[in-house]
Amino acid sequence: MDLAYLRAHPEHLPTFLTHQRIRETPVSGGNVSTASRLTLDDGASVFTKTWPSGAAPEGFFAAEASGLAWLREAGVPAPEVIVALPTMIATEWIEPGEPTPAAAEQLGRDLARLHRAGADAFGAAWAGYIGPLGLDNTPSPEPWGRWFAERRLLPYLKVSVDRGALSATEAALVERVLQGLETYAEGEPPSRTHGDLWPGNILWGADGRAWLIDPAAHGGHRETDLAELTLFGGAPHLSSIIGAYDESYPLGDGWRERVPMHQLHLLLVHAAAFGAGYRGSVRSAAESTLRAL
Repeated sequence: MDLAYLRAHPEHLPTFLTHQRIRETPVSGGNVSTASRLTLDDGASVFTKTWPSGAAPEGFFAAEASGLAWLREAGVPAPEVIVALPTMIATEWIEPGEPTPAAAEQLGRDLARLHRAGADAFGAAWAGYIGPLGLDNTPSPEPWGRWFAERRLLPYLKVSVDRGALSATEAALVERVLQGLETYAEGEPPSRTHGDLWPGNILWGADGRAWLIDPAAHGGHRETDLAELTLFGGAPHLSSIIGAYDESYPLGDGWRERVPMHQLHLLLVHAAAFGAGYRGSVRSAAESTLRAL
């Protein structure tokens, strides 16, 4: 199987893997999927992800494929999808490199281009996932604050509380944030967003570019993407990313004070998916958000 054959017959990839007809090398793929590098007969490589045990949730890999295609339509570096099946996804292989200031500045400009591409509404035309959890992408004409509260905070607050990841203290704080967002005045139209842009979802390539991977893409607020870049230690050369972005697509007054509000979505997702280790971060973000509302 070479790359041309794979493009023409993507449905055959699972059979070739089952019969060990393709060289497969495990690679790091994050907290959810099992990832591999496949080396084809023509020497080309592709990156694959499969569900680690049993059947993947319905539409899981289709959501990633749709998101990557949507990002690429905006002209930003995102891997090309070669195979999208219910059981797996395969994309072009991006040779890893090191983050550089020049790549960071270009990433800032690429994110500005992505966000300017816009979206028809908050949400997306496909059912979404973020990590292992479903993401309600039902397109919505509601104001951003209400949509963010109802579709991006409340579902993961409920799961976090049900699983014991958050105490009554954190739950009460987030519920106050939800109430504040009901009347939050926000005038920006929906941006085309990556949707899960923590630093681990940037692949710094050997080609000198920063590639966007593992999206939970949807129409959202552009500040959410940028706020997520600062989580979990922050992206390399973060000031260069933000500076180049702001030059290309100036941010609104007070955006720094709003960072915790936009981070709250991904922090609640992590609490819901991975447990109480994120309790303190949720509490801190909620407290900061209440001061900003």
